[in-house]
Amino acid sequence: MFWFCEEIGRVENMTVKVSRTNLPLRPHLRLETECWNSGCKLVAGIDEVGRGAWAGPVVAAAVVFPVRPRFLLRKLKGVRDSKCLSPNVRYRMSRSILDVVLLSGIGSSSPEEIDRYGIVDATRIAMSRSVTSLKSKPDQLLIDAVDLQKEVSIPQKAMNFGDSISLSIAAASILAKVHRDQLMVALSSQYPGYGFECHKGYGTHMHQDMLTRLQPTPVHRYTFKPIALFHKYRLEILDK
Repeated sequence: MFWFCEEIGRVENMTVKVSRTNLPLRPHLRLETECWNSGCKLVAGIDEVGRGAWAGPVVAAAVVFPVRPRFLLRKLKGVRDSKCLSPNVRYRMSRSILDVVLLSGIGSSSPEEIDRYGIVDATRIAMSRSVTSLKSKPDQLLIDAVDLQKEVSIPQKAMNFGDSISLSIAAASILAKVHRDQLMVALSSQYPGYGFECHKGYGTHMHQDMLTRLQPTPVHRYTFKPIALFHKYRLEILDK
Protein backbone atom coordinates (compact mmCIF):
# COMPACT_ATOMS: atom_id res chain seq x y z
CA MET A 1 0.00 0.00 0.00
CA PHE A 2 1.27 3.52 -0.71
CA TRP A 3 0.05 7.07 -0.79
CA PHE A 4 1.28 10.40 -2.12
CA CYS A 5 2.40 13.13 0.20
CA GLU A 6 0.50 16.18 -1.00
CA GLU A 7 3.02 18.66 0.41
CA ILE A 8 5.88 17.58 -1.84
CA GLY A 9 4.24 15.07 -4.17
CA ARG A 10 6.36 12.03 -3.45
CA VAL A 11 5.53 8.38 -2.90
CA GLU A 12 5.86 7.87 0.84
CA ASN A 13 5.55 4.12 1.49
CA MET A 14 5.88 1.73 -1.37
CA THR A 15 7.12 -1.76 -2.21
CA VAL A 16 8.49 -1.92 -5.74
CA LYS A 17 8.65 -5.25 -7.58
CA VAL A 18 11.44 -5.40 -10.13
CA SER A 19 12.28 -8.16 -12.61
CA ARG A 20 15.89 -9.36 -12.83
CA THR A 21 15.70 -8.96 -16.61
CA ASN A 22 15.09 -5.22 -16.23
CA LEU A 23 18.08 -4.45 -14.03
CA PRO A 24 20.45 -1.65 -15.10
CA LEU A 25 24.10 -2.33 -15.92
CA ARG A 26 25.16 -0.44 -12.80
CA PRO A 27 23.38 1.16 -9.83
CA HIS A 28 22.20 4.71 -10.49
CA LEU A 29 20.86 7.73 -8.63
CA ARG A 30 17.47 8.08 -10.30
CA LEU A 31 15.50 7.18 -7.19
CA GLU A 32 17.67 9.39 -5.02
CA THR A 33 17.30 12.26 -7.50
CA GLU A 34 13.50 11.89 -7.47
CA CYS A 35 13.58 12.21 -3.69
CA TRP A 36 16.01 15.15 -3.77
CA ASN A 37 13.86 16.97 -6.32
CA SER A 38 10.77 16.43 -4.17
CA GLY A 39 12.38 18.09 -1.18
CA CYS A 40 13.96 15.14 0.62
CA LYS A 41 17.63 15.99 1.19
CA LEU A 42 18.57 13.13 3.52
CA VAL A 43 17.87 9.96 1.52
CA ALA A 44 19.19 6.77 3.14
CA GLY A 45 19.93 3.58 1.23
CA ILE A 46 19.74 0.45 3.40
CA ASP A 47 20.89 -3.11 2.86
CA GLU A 48 21.89 -6.14 4.92
CA VAL A 49 24.30 -9.06 4.69
CA GLY A 50 24.58 -12.39 6.47
CA ARG A 51 20.96 -13.46 6.27
CA GLY A 52 21.75 -16.95 5.01
CA ALA A 53 24.85 -17.60 7.11
CA TRP A 54 24.94 -20.37 9.70
CA ALA A 55 26.96 -18.33 12.18
CA GLY A 56 27.53 -14.74 13.18
CA PRO A 57 25.26 -11.70 13.14
CA VAL A 58 23.15 -10.24 10.38
CA VAL A 59 24.54 -6.77 9.67
CA ALA A 60 22.88 -3.80 7.98
CA ALA A 61 24.20 -0.44 6.84
CA ALA A 62 22.53 2.86 6.05
CA VAL A 63 24.15 5.37 3.68
CA VAL A 64 23.16 8.99 3.04
CA PHE A 65 24.90 10.75 0.15
CA PRO A 66 25.20 14.50 -0.37
CA VAL A 67 23.11 15.99 -3.18
CA ARG A 68 25.93 15.85 -5.74
CA PRO A 69 24.79 13.29 -8.35
CA ARG A 70 27.44 13.93 -11.04
CA PHE A 71 30.25 13.87 -8.50
CA LEU A 72 28.94 10.67 -6.90
CA LEU A 73 28.51 8.82 -10.20
CA ARG A 74 32.05 9.73 -11.17
CA LYS A 75 33.65 9.01 -7.79
CA LEU A 76 31.75 5.76 -7.17
CA LYS A 77 31.57 4.31 -10.69
CA GLY A 78 32.95 1.00 -9.40
CA VAL A 79 30.21 0.50 -6.80
CA ARG A 80 28.05 -2.56 -7.37
CA ASP A 81 26.04 -5.02 -5.28
CA SER A 82 28.62 -6.30 -2.77
CA LYS A 83 28.07 -9.91 -3.89
CA CYS A 84 29.44 -8.98 -7.33
CA LEU A 85 32.77 -7.66 -6.00
CA SER A 86 35.92 -9.38 -4.78
CA PRO A 87 36.98 -8.77 -1.14
CA ASN A 88 39.80 -6.43 -2.19
CA VAL A 89 37.55 -4.38 -4.47
CA ARG A 90 34.84 -4.26 -1.79
CA TYR A 91 37.29 -2.90 0.75
CA ARG A 92 38.61 -0.30 -1.68
CA MET A 93 35.09 0.76 -2.58
CA SER A 94 34.16 1.01 1.10
CA ARG A 95 36.99 3.53 1.57
CA SER A 96 35.75 5.54 -1.40
CA ILE A 97 32.17 5.48 -0.08
CA LEU A 98 33.20 6.66 3.39
CA ASP A 99 35.19 9.48 1.80
CA VAL A 100 32.06 10.98 0.21
CA VAL A 101 29.08 10.01 2.39
CA LEU A 102 27.15 12.60 4.32
CA LEU A 103 26.03 10.04 6.91
CA SER A 104 26.55 6.30 7.45
CA GLY A 105 25.45 3.87 10.13
CA ILE A 106 25.75 0.19 11.01
CA GLY A 107 23.25 -2.01 12.82
CA SER A 108 23.26 -5.71 13.63
CA SER A 109 21.30 -8.53 15.21
CA SER A 110 23.15 -11.16 17.19
CA PRO A 111 22.86 -14.93 16.66
CA GLU A 112 20.83 -15.03 19.89
CA GLU A 113 18.36 -12.50 18.49
CA ILE A 114 18.17 -14.42 15.22
CA ASP A 115 17.28 -17.58 17.15
CA ARG A 116 14.78 -15.72 19.33
CA TYR A 117 12.94 -13.67 16.71
CA GLY A 118 13.64 -15.49 13.44
CA ILE A 119 15.85 -14.27 10.62
CA VAL A 120 13.23 -12.02 8.98
CA ASP A 121 12.45 -10.02 12.12
CA ALA A 122 16.13 -10.01 13.14
CA THR A 123 16.95 -8.54 9.73
CA ARG A 124 14.40 -5.78 10.27
CA ILE A 125 15.89 -5.09 13.70
CA ALA A 126 19.40 -4.78 12.21
CA MET A 127 18.14 -2.48 9.46
CA SER A 128 16.22 -0.26 11.86
CA ARG A 129 19.30 -0.05 14.10
CA SER A 130 21.37 1.10 11.14
CA VAL A 131 18.86 3.92 10.59
CA THR A 132 18.75 4.99 14.24
CA SER A 133 22.57 4.97 14.36
CA LEU A 134 22.65 7.84 11.84
CA LYS A 135 23.43 11.22 13.40
CA SER A 136 20.41 12.81 11.68
CA LYS A 137 17.01 11.33 10.88
CA PRO A 138 16.58 10.67 7.13
CA ASP A 139 13.72 12.16 5.15
CA GLN A 140 13.34 9.04 2.98
CA LEU A 141 14.51 5.41 3.05
CA LEU A 142 15.40 3.28 0.02
CA ILE A 143 15.57 -0.35 1.16
CA ASP A 144 16.61 -3.59 -0.47
CA ALA A 145 13.62 -5.97 -0.39
CA VAL A 146 12.49 -5.47 3.23
CA ASP A 147 9.96 -2.88 4.38
CA LEU A 148 10.42 -1.25 7.77
CA GLN A 149 7.04 0.42 8.15
CA LYS A 150 6.47 -1.16 11.58
CA GLU A 151 9.98 -0.36 12.79
CA VAL A 152 10.57 3.24 11.71
CA SER A 153 8.14 6.08 10.97
CA ILE A 154 9.99 7.42 7.93
CA PRO A 155 8.70 7.46 4.33
CA GLN A 156 10.25 4.54 2.51
CA LYS A 157 10.49 2.50 -0.67
CA ALA A 158 11.41 -1.19 -0.53
CA MET A 159 12.40 -2.90 -3.77
CA ASN A 160 13.71 -6.24 -4.99
CA PHE A 161 17.28 -6.08 -6.33
CA GLY A 162 17.65 -2.66 -4.74
CA ASP A 163 21.42 -3.13 -4.51
CA SER A 164 21.52 -3.40 -8.31
CA ILE A 165 19.32 -0.33 -8.84
CA SER A 166 20.14 2.31 -6.25
CA LEU A 167 23.67 3.59 -5.69
CA SER A 168 22.83 4.32 -2.06
CA ILE A 169 21.61 0.76 -1.44
CA ALA A 170 24.60 -0.74 -3.28
CA ALA A 171 26.94 1.39 -1.16
CA ALA A 172 25.14 0.22 1.98
CA SER A 173 25.57 -3.40 0.90
CA ILE A 174 29.33 -2.85 0.58
CA LEU A 175 29.71 -1.18 3.99
CA ALA A 176 27.64 -3.91 5.64
CA LYS A 177 29.61 -6.70 3.95
CA VAL A 178 33.03 -5.26 4.80
CA HIS A 179 31.96 -4.67 8.42
CA ARG A 180 30.54 -8.18 8.81
CA ASP A 181 33.56 -9.83 7.21
CA GLN A 182 35.80 -8.03 9.70
CA LEU A 183 33.62 -9.25 12.56
CA MET A 184 33.86 -12.85 11.32
CA VAL A 185 37.65 -12.62 11.01
CA ALA A 186 37.74 -11.43 14.64
CA LEU A 187 35.52 -14.36 15.65
CA SER A 188 37.97 -16.75 13.97
CA SER A 189 40.52 -15.81 16.65
CA GLN A 190 37.97 -16.39 19.39
CA TYR A 191 36.87 -19.72 17.90
CA PRO A 192 39.89 -21.15 16.05
CA GLY A 193 39.48 -24.15 13.79
CA TYR A 194 36.07 -23.28 12.33
CA GLY A 195 37.38 -21.29 9.36
CA PHE A 196 35.27 -18.21 10.02
CA GLU A 197 37.98 -16.09 8.42
CA CYS A 198 37.44 -18.03 5.17
CA HIS A 199 33.72 -18.80 4.84
CA LYS A 200 32.45 -15.94 7.07
CA GLY A 201 29.88 -18.25 8.66
CA TYR A 202 28.19 -19.41 5.45
CA GLY A 203 27.36 -23.06 4.78
CA THR A 204 30.38 -24.08 2.73
CA HIS A 205 31.83 -27.59 2.53
CA MET A 206 34.66 -26.43 4.78
CA HIS A 207 32.19 -25.21 7.39
CA GLN A 208 30.24 -28.46 7.23
CA ASP A 209 33.45 -30.46 7.64
CA MET A 210 34.46 -28.44 10.70
CA LEU A 211 31.07 -29.00 12.30
CA THR A 212 31.38 -32.78 11.93
CA ARG A 213 34.54 -32.58 14.06
CA LEU A 214 33.73 -29.68 16.37
CA GLN A 215 30.53 -28.76 18.15
CA PRO A 216 28.66 -25.57 17.17
CA THR A 217 29.86 -22.42 18.91
CA PRO A 218 27.81 -19.82 20.80
CA VAL A 219 27.86 -17.68 17.64
CA HIS A 220 26.14 -20.34 15.54
CA ARG A 221 22.42 -20.03 14.78
CA TYR A 222 20.84 -23.01 16.50
CA THR A 223 17.41 -22.56 14.93
CA PHE A 224 18.91 -22.98 11.46
CA LYS A 225 18.29 -26.56 10.40
CA PRO A 226 21.90 -27.53 9.52
CA ILE A 227 23.18 -26.32 12.91
CA ALA A 228 20.27 -27.92 14.77
CA LEU A 229 21.06 -31.24 13.08
CA PHE A 230 24.79 -31.01 13.81
CA HIS A 231 24.07 -30.08 17.44
CA LYS A 232 21.64 -33.00 17.83
CA TYR A 233 24.19 -35.36 16.26
CA ARG A 234 26.91 -34.22 18.70
CA LEU A 235 24.59 -34.68 21.69
CA GLU A 236 23.72 -38.20 20.53
CA ILE A 237 27.42 -39.06 20.24
CA LEU A 238 28.15 -37.70 23.72
CA ASP A 239 25.25 -39.67 25.21
CA LYS A 240 26.61 -42.99 23.93
